[in-house]
Formats: sequence, C-alpha cells, structure tokens
Amino acid sequence: MIAVLLFATMLCDTAHLLAPRWTRRPLLTLLRRRRAALEAEERWSTDLLLHGRIDGHSYQQRMSGLARGRHLTRPRWRRRSSHDFY
Repeated sequence: MIAVLLFATMLCDTAHLLAPRWTRRPLLTLLRRRRAALEAEERWSTDLLLHGRIDGHSYQQRMSGLARGRHLTRPRWRRRSSHDFY
C-alpha cells in the first residue's frame, strides 16, 4: 500500500515537472492578468473614440463585447467622410 502511494507521488511530481509552464500558473494570477487585459483594452477603445478613430456605434460594440469577456484584436476604423475637419 505504501509503495503504491509513493509511486503515485513520484508520478505526479514527474508529470508536474514535465508539464508546460502555463499549466502550473495559479488561477488567481490568470484572472488578474485577464482583468488587466480587459481594462487595457477598454482604455484603448476609449482613446480611439476620443481621438475620432472609431464612431460611437463601434465603441458601443466594443464595450458590450468587453462586458461579455471578448477581446478585439484589431480596431475597426471608421471611414473618413468629406465632413471631417483637420
């Protein structure tokens, strides 16, 4: 019985050492990083809106996507019209 327990422990330790590093990260660290990434993307979207690079509809879609936990990898640029002044 003790030999089986020792063997199981050695097997678990070996699997732990051979596993990829990302599988060994604590859950709270992953959650913090995810939240920080969502907050950074929210700041990015707000900056795009304030500088006129996206319109209000695109901003609203981005924010509702972020509320659902979805990331946008690239910005949706709005087309410039003849009414834009520089």
